[in-house]
Amino acid sequence: MKTIQDLNFDNKKALIRVDFNVPLDDQLTVTDLTRIQAAKSTIDDIINKGGSVILMSHLGRPKGVESKYSLQHIVTDVSKVLGRPVDFVSDCVGEDAEKAAASLQKGAVLLLENLRFHPEEKTGDLDFAAALSRLGDIYVNDAFGTAHRAHASTTIIARFFPGNKCFGNLLAKEIESIQKVLKDGEKPLLAILGGAKVSSKITVIENILDKVDHLIIGGGMSFTFIKAQGGKIGQSICEDDKQALALEILEKAAAKGVQVHLPVDVIAADDFNNQAATQVCDINNIPAGWQGIDAGPKARALFHEVVLSSNTILWNGPLGVFEMDNFAKGTIALGDSIAEATAKGAFSLVGGGDSVAAVKQFGFADKVSYVSTGGGAMLESLEGKTLPGIDAILD
Repeated sequence: MKTIQDLNFDNKKALIRVDFNVPLDDQLTVTDLTRIQAAKSTIDDIINKGGSVILMSHLGRPKGVESKYSLQHIVTDVSKVLGRPVDFVSDCVGEDAEKAAASLQKGAVLLLENLRFHPEEKTGDLDFAAALSRLGDIYVNDAFGTAHRAHASTTIIARFFPGNKCFGNLLAKEIESIQKVLKDGEKPLLAILGGAKVSSKITVIENILDKVDHLIIGGGMSFTFIKAQGGKIGQSICEDDKQALALEILEKAAAKGVQVHLPVDVIAADDFNNQAATQVCDINNIPAGWQGIDAGPKARALFHEVVLSSNTILWNGPLGVFEMDNFAKGTIALGDSIAEATAKGAFSLVGGGDSVAAVKQFGFADKVSYVSTGGGAMLESLEGKTLPGIDAILD
């Protein structure tokens, strides 16, 4: 795996695909700097090695050129995070971009306009990729969040840098962290899958059954498994058409010696809102008109024991509706358990939009080993798929 440590950047222009698809408020102010901060290490290292840096990214889903999606809105924030001035050019290809790149001095940073203002970016157009490639001497992919897309700037462009392409620090760390779970994980290995739907995690479950020792299934998807086994789940969320699949997964897990842990009790509510009346119920016996919305106290205690007995932990998906304060206790308890296991030497990887949001919201980001920056890319990696953006560098 070639990283920026393996190439000479002295007096070279590094063309870096970053993921600056950051959230903006109504005033077009950046509300979360995480993705910009995540790219800083790669940018600093290249500049310290004597190079200059050209940053390219998408922002949002523009239909053609839309000013609200201009990367000009984030220039000040990028400059603050990097602690150095950042130049901006109002296109990512063409004469203006080429002039700006050509005049870039050693140690300077240039941010290109939104790649997706050109439809050729998403179609993986070869000529568009060639036009981008003319801007730099070395191609660096540091955007894990888009590594599962075969877009011009993430995959096709690598063809134009046969001996001068590598992974940035962030993308290298993402790959290492996933390999640490799927290939090199110290046993016992635990996967925790939560969220609402079994259907969105089927391929993940099937891929990891050969690798894990324990599988915790929580959140809304657990009710499909409980109902499939004859439990009464009241009004709880359930994918009725996936009950047979749930039983099949349990059979496969048993055949492979994987211990599956489902919640034994839940916090049930009589309505889906934070002020609803609640009661603790056995998960197999939720009354009619009530729905399970969070893991119960016995489930939390059970999961705590499983987490603490594991040396490698993957967490993807919350255990309850953590966006509502009264139903966040299960997810917070799980975060506490993983933090404790990590402090005792376990390796913990958190990935997937909702789990990452929960980890940030409840202050666990610095208490786990690694928090992934890519939702879809993380899921596809766990499904065992080769990501085109990663493949293009390895090729």
